[in-house]
Amino acid sequence: MIPTRSTLYAVVLTLLPASPLLADRMPSPDERARIESTLRAAGFTSWGEIESEDGGRWEVEDAVGPDGRRYELKLDDTFAIIRREPD
Repeated sequence: MIPTRSTLYAVVLTLLPASPLLADRMPSPDERARIESTLRAAGFTSWGEIESEDGGRWEVEDAVGPDGRRYELKLDDTFAIIRREPD
């Protein structure tokens, strides 16, 4: 029996969250040090969770900026801040 297209989509969608290529992960100690160095240099005083997303990009939650406001930050694979969104 040949599976239908909807059956194949269901299988793919079931397997995607288990894929190590798509899973979020915490930074290694070296990555964390580089990210935190970038944040301090930009004037951020504290931050919450740091995790990878999109294969090499980083997300930092609840980062308190020099203006005292909280931001969600995106960093690229070189650890440069590429987006700041107020929380």
